[in-house]
Amino acid sequence: MKAPREARAAAKRLFQACRINGTLDEARVRSTVQALVQAKPRHTLAILSQLERLVALDIDARTAVVETPAPLGSAEAEVTAALRQKFGPGLLIRTETKPELLGGIRLRVGSDVWDGTVRGRLDALAASF
Repeated sequence: MKAPREARAAAKRLFQACRINGTLDEARVRSTVQALVQAKPRHTLAILSQLERLVALDIDARTAVVETPAPLGSAEAEVTAALRQKFGPGLLIRTETKPELLGGIRLRVGSDVWDGTVRGRLDALAASF
């Protein structure tokens, strides 16, 4: 079921109020949710649902997932520094080891994916036949 327009608008206003210098503040989100639950305005559940969606999208956009076939070791600091320079200091970086990638690196930030892995190239080659 689609949330009412006023609930979406209220959630967007609350989400913007929870941001400090363009970064989401966890303490403000918690206090906003508590105040909303106590006040019980019209469409409370719809507002909470929309606010949760906006927070999840923001966290996803600020999270980088680095996938490699083997641990990065000393190169991890270089990769982390380059990602923070490109996407800003608020970026959360998670590294994952996936041996099936064979070689290279896959980077996912939000919905954007950069695939420089051997597995990705082999899959692209197979799809071209």
